[in-house]
Amino acid sequence: MDDLDLLIDLHRDGERQGPGGDAETRLAIALSGLAARQGLKIADIGCGTGASTLVLARALDASITAVDFLPAFLEKLDRAAEREGLSGRIETLSASMDALPFEEQSFDAIWSEGAIYNIGFATGVAAWRRFLKPGGILAVSELSWFTGTRPAELERHWLGEYPGIDTVSAKIAILEAGGYAPVGYFPLPERCWLDTYYRPMQARFADFLARNGDSGSARAIVAAEEAEIALYERFSVFYGYGYYVARKTAD
Repeated sequence: MDDLDLLIDLHRDGERQGPGGDAETRLAIALSGLAARQGLKIADIGCGTGASTLVLARALDASITAVDFLPAFLEKLDRAAEREGLSGRIETLSASMDALPFEEQSFDAIWSEGAIYNIGFATGVAAWRRFLKPGGILAVSELSWFTGTRPAELERHWLGEYPGIDTVSAKIAILEAGGYAPVGYFPLPERCWLDTYYRPMQARFADFLARNGDSGSARAIVAAEEAEIALYERFSVFYGYGYYVARKTAD
């Protein structure tokens, strides 16, 4: 297996492929003002195995297009939707988030939890805007600095991993400059990192290594994940995911 196949193998059985929580998705829904509306069309971009997609389908009167470039993740979402009787409300689509096959102004809302970093926050909010109807909602969680300064060790790591990381105020400024009016923001609490993402992933490490013959590549992935977890445990006051909810303004 190459590294991508190994990462798929590690994360496929996870309920989440990044930090998040059902309560936080519901909070974003409340901030969005969508709950009172009927017949919504929503795209959940970078949905993974569909934790946020399922919350949206339970909470809203909506048809949801769940997008991920990994068919293995979408297959798991399809099975979960069928078990919950939500198949009629969720359509899965294997596509890259930087080449989405959507018509302009076709969605009431675009969701993306912990995934927009794949193309960069500024790139994503600009590229996806055209798919929103006038007044449409953008709801994304994004890696953000929570303080103006932070330890050099932490800064070196994340600038190396994701140069697009920036402060909350800078992310909001990008939204404002890009044709959105922010309507809500909140930081994901620590439990969204530890209880719903990191700890379940750590519990899968032994089986993951065994399945992959305890190979050097598999051990390197586990070591990198453990190093990231240790960094968060030490420095979570300085960074995390900010959840940004904004409305498309007039052109």
